[in-house]
Amino acid sequence: MTYKFLIYISYSYAIPIGDPLEKEILRQGYDVKWFADLPEGNAAISNKKNALKSINAVLDYKPHIVLAATDSVPDFIPALRVQVFHGFNAQKRPSKKHTFSHFRIRGFFDLYCTQGPSTTKGFLAKQKEHPHFEVIETGWSKVDPLFPLSVKPVNEYPMIFIASTFTERLSLAYNDSVFEEIKRLSEKGEFQFSMVLHPKIERSTVQKWKSLESEKFSFFETTNLIPLFENADIMFSDTTSAIQEFILQEKPVVAYNHTFPHKYLIHVNTVETIEASLKLALTCPTDIIQNIKEFIKELHPYYDGHSSERIIKASISFLHAEKQHLKSKPLNLMRKYKIRKRLNYFTLKSFNRPFTIKDPS
Repeated sequence: MTYKFLIYISYSYAIPIGDPLEKEILRQGYDVKWFADLPEGNAAISNKKNALKSINAVLDYKPHIVLAATDSVPDFIPALRVQVFHGFNAQKRPSKKHTFSHFRIRGFFDLYCTQGPSTTKGFLAKQKEHPHFEVIETGWSKVDPLFPLSVKPVNEYPMIFIASTFTERLSLAYNDSVFEEIKRLSEKGEFQFSMVLHPKIERSTVQKWKSLESEKFSFFETTNLIPLFENADIMFSDTTSAIQEFILQEKPVVAYNHTFPHKYLIHVNTVETIEASLKLALTCPTDIIQNIKEFIKELHPYYDGHSSERIIKASISFLHAEKQHLKSKPLNLMRKYKIRKRLNYFTLKSFNRPFTIKDPS
């Protein structure tokens, strides 16, 4: 059977999540299309020949499986709806019970393809409260190109990769004192910096950081972070989920004003201690590296680069699986209205039972 897949995104940062999935789908000889439900994402996939331009085109395509790197997906698409995630759980802040808030259950998905034991445990706990979906641990497609880990080239100067979250009160990108310190350090010339900012960050802030471009500071406007990860010795960041992606390489991260004292990070809370913290990170402290390794076991213990393959296998298997044990999805009237308004497509159709087709064998 030739399966038809739809990669469903909202923003451009989801493209590196979908690209490995597309590659694997095509490798297996199946069909795949892309669709973005917001202008920024739509512009980002406009150069793809297999991008669908409208929700009507999506419905005409009649996908069997929707792979969503978004928080929500139309309930009126008669297909298996699979959540593949647009990021790791960034663990930015603990909840009231001093445990990390988990991904929300929004009532749109039939299957969650989780990234590792920590994500799986969280969703299995949620499944007991909301028994309308299945959970299968697969690893995360976005980091497939990172593996197998390669030997990093030796840089003439220590290479520091900078990334920032888009939430202003948590973001180092909006901090003038941090900006001035990175400017000073780039001019001092002991470090080489590379930087990427989240697509949602205000353009004026992006331009401000771009103004630092020099022999020792490079600014990149890209969603493909893996080449920058691979070339960096350490990372300087705040609370962005890119931290979790970066440390899969077992490289140290200096986190500025992080809201929770993670043992796998080197924390810095004042501008005056940034330089010393970067130098400490470059020594790869034994305790930090060991804490990173322990964290990875729970976050994403897959070093084979085949998470996309596992996602496709799990999706096809669950497409044909018996699902009578699952309950109907919640009414979700407000969320359903919002997604119809976003797409300017209003219909009373809603598929609240998980999509199933008979096994062709």
